Amino acid sequence: MTLHRRILIPLPRRILRADLPYQLLTFALFATAWELYARERGGLLLPTFTETARATVALLGEAELWRALYVSNQALVLGFALALVLGVPAGIVLGRFRRLERYADVYVNILLVTPMAAIIPLLVMSMGVGTASRVALVTVFSVVMVLVNSRAGVRQVDPSLIEMARSFGAGERQIWARILLPGALPAVMTGVRLGLGRAVTGMVVVELLMVSDGIGGLILTYRGLLKAPLLYGTIVIILVEALLLISVARWGEHKLTRWARTQTAGGAR
Repeated sequence: MTLHRRILIPLPRRILRADLPYQLLTFALFATAWELYARERGGLLLPTFTETARATVALLGEAELWRALYVSNQALVLGFALALVLGVPAGIVLGRFRRLERYADVYVNILLVTPMAAIIPLLVMSMGVGTASRVALVTVFSVVMVLVNSRAGVRQVDPSLIEMARSFGAGERQIWARILLPGALPAVMTGVRLGLGRAVTGMVVVELLMVSDGIGGLILTYRGLLKAPLLYGTIVIILVEALLLISVARWGEHKLTRWARTQTAGGAR
């Protein structure tokens, strides 16, 4: 009976119950260590935790911050949407058709090993310093994670299931709809979550290095004026946004792949 109750409790709620005390304790220790170190060894460029917290709250009331977030998130939304449109189908197709993968694998590896900051000047020179170059960089940053995980998801599908389906007369369309796509979905959603984190990184990096606009431009402004509390507060806001987006992606992953966890629990039982 106890096992059944544990299975029926939603997984996100169980995770929250299990992890929240440890997360709060870790955060309290981190904040205390930051406060003590900044008071002892800090100076003009290292504000205390309390100064950063006050600056963060003050920033939330500034129109300049919301304008910067709006500009930056335009590139984030468009670039990540493009990464999903390109990465998920490409990864699934490459995972299914090994011969096609032989031709494309070298380009996937190039995306994996290329320092993304190195291609920013190329994008800016070819596309200008507007929204298009920022969208393109966010896409390049995130698409490889989506593609690789989607490909891995298709590869993880048990080949015996496909052979069994063929033996019962299933066509290619039915194999895709009933076996390949459902089986690859957990890995695809993991790629979406990881790609979203990379997309936020790309959004900030391009604005810091080449296009001084949006949230990256705000960071450069505060750095140039030596306003350390506001600088740290801006970074905190970026981190909070990234954590919220990843939490939403994780929630979607749990919702869409609930059947996979149910099967795992049933098998363990």
